[in-house]
Amino acid sequence: MAETTWRANIDGFEQTARSVVALAGELTTADWDRPTECPGWSVKDQYSHILGIERWLLGDADDDEARTSANTEFDVEARRADPPGEILGDLRDVIDRRVAALRSGAVDLAEVVTTPFGPTMAYGDFMRHRAFDVWMHEQDVRRAAGRPGNLDGPAADCSRSILEGALPYVVGKRAAAEPGQAVVVETPEHRWSVVVGADRRARFQDGPDGEAEPTVRLRMTWETFFRLGGGRVTGDEADVEVGGDHDLARRVLAGMAITP
Repeated sequence: MAETTWRANIDGFEQTARSVVALAGELTTADWDRPTECPGWSVKDQYSHILGIERWLLGDADDDEARTSANTEFDVEARRADPPGEILGDLRDVIDRRVAALRSGAVDLAEVVTTPFGPTMAYGDFMRHRAFDVWMHEQDVRRAAGRPGNLDGPAADCSRSILEGALPYVVGKRAAAEPGQAVVVETPEHRWSVVVGADRRARFQDGPDGEAEPTVRLRMTWETFFRLGGGRVTGDEADVEVGGDHDLARRVLAGMAITP
């Protein structure tokens, strides 16, 4: 079971990594300098960041700096003076070698590793987070350059599983919903219902939420959902249809960002 999941995570990573490389071929000279929703980062900086992390994971980094959520600027600053073509060429090579290593068995997917964002997990589980990270940055580039796409498929599935998995924590801990309160989050493609039990723990509720209206219902596009989860837009800025308790809704939306 784990092996099947790990292979699906690698599929997601490869799909978005190939997509972000192909997307680069559509970019104009002006596009590379466009600002993105990551503060201070241009489109080119997004590519430098992806390249730097993947080089480090390959063991190719020419420095002794560990990549963590606290130093995401490291590879961006290191490549600021480099032309886009050079960065893209390096990224294409690195992705080819990373995918080959992951597919060949050269990487032990069962090995428990400390991830750049802190927690330890099996390498195969970590690859779901790599798919998520690269896909989020691909979407940053697509929005900045006005080239939407790749909103579904293996990488989007990996990303959704991470974002949806955080919803009980968001509702129960960050938004401090009370026992008996229920929050429904809907996009045209997906629906999640989270209810807080008498033990004050928030859990997913299977099936329809019944005849009673939930305490809060939040309707939004899939893109708005992942932008909120990725910290690309705040709850106050996001285009969300809110029904029910507006104060609880505000707290839920304010707590949805789970990326560093």
